[in-house]
Amino acid sequence: MPSTDPFFGLSPTHVLMAAGGAAIFLGYLLPRIAFQRAASSSAVLMILGLVIFNFIPGMPGIPDPTVAPALWEIISELVVIVVLFATGLRIDNISSWTRWSPTVRLLLIAMPLTVAALAFLGWAVAGMTIAGAVLLGAVLSPTDPVLAGDVQVGPPQEGREEHPVRFTLTAEAGLNDGLAFPFVYLGLILAAQSADPSPWLMEWVLRDLLYRIAVGAAVGALVGWLLGRGLFSAWGSSAIEKSGPGVVVLGAVLLCYGIVELAEGYGFIGAFVAGLACRRVQEKHPFHKRLHAFSEAIEHVLTTLLLLMLGGILPLLWSALDWRHTLIGFGLLLVIRPLVGWLALLRSDLSSGDRVIVSFFGVRGIGSVYYVGFATGHMEFVNEDQVWALVAYTIFASALLHGATSFLVDRYASRRTNGSASPTDGG
Repeated sequence: MPSTDPFFGLSPTHVLMAAGGAAIFLGYLLPRIAFQRAASSSAVLMILGLVIFNFIPGMPGIPDPTVAPALWEIISELVVIVVLFATGLRIDNISSWTRWSPTVRLLLIAMPLTVAALAFLGWAVAGMTIAGAVLLGAVLSPTDPVLAGDVQVGPPQEGREEHPVRFTLTAEAGLNDGLAFPFVYLGLILAAQSADPSPWLMEWVLRDLLYRIAVGAAVGALVGWLLGRGLFSAWGSSAIEKSGPGVVVLGAVLLCYGIVELAEGYGFIGAFVAGLACRRVQEKHPFHKRLHAFSEAIEHVLTTLLLLMLGGILPLLWSALDWRHTLIGFGLLLVIRPLVGWLALLRSDLSSGDRVIVSFFGVRGIGSVYYVGFATGHMEFVNEDQVWALVAYTIFASALLHGATSFLVDRYASRRTNGSASPTDGG
């Protein structure tokens, strides 16, 4: 007969701590033992999340994102803004337009084509409403700055000869999370109004497409520059040594993001541009490394929590999927992104090998969770169960596919660095 003594009951909180701690330990340790290198642990963490939340007795339940998306939105939002600021900080060399040209092509050509292709497949293949299909295209169109860390540039001051593949993937992920927002708003408008664009098209273009992007970039640059001027002044340097990097980086990220959002701009763009601008004030200051290290620590904690939760809800979302959704998810990773990426980079200064690598590594991740959480928290979509399920399973598939092949970028970049330089290496 089980004991009724409350002092000897199994607390769900303590079960969560024990199981979660074991999952985190194994999630980061196992890939490094198996591959003898710092391998991606995202897929392993999601698998362990599936196991501990569904097979260990006494575990507390995870909020269903289709019913209560707010928690998912908040956690993913914090992860993304911290990572975007850190991404801006760690880019060493931004001086050459040649380096930025491939990124601009991916943002202006590949991203809209990805939205259009996914929206068409969602409508024509999965039978979604127009609003649901546009939302699907919007939330899965951006590459991810969080889970793509293995294929991006390293911490600040690792050398100005950043490989063009890594630079392009880093800059793309830094900017396209914010640039997905106009398409998310488009999905919300279609759900609230109608497919007839005449009542809302001009407002969408002027407000959501032009104004909010411009404000995000401008205010982010201003806040980042002011932050850098303050940090690296005489009094700022003294305050830095006393307060430590943690307080500064967290405060800087929240300040910048909040100001941009209050000005009705896109905070994701603002966070990335602020990191870039802050770094430019004194590019070689050693404090950048400390800022980046602390932001990376925050990122790892929040990302690990979110990945375990995502893995835990996979069985819950399984019923919303069928072969059509599998076709869309793998079509995005194996056909759509490689194809539109290759097309966008034609006639760029990247070599053919560079174009293949950049086009293939379109990692999907935490930004998609935020967008679908934001959208479904503001508007009820007919197809939101399908969108949530497709996002979760596409992230899992991307973590498996790109995590298992990320070593290709290491080998390719190392070979190119030790051999002939790429045309985009110069500044």
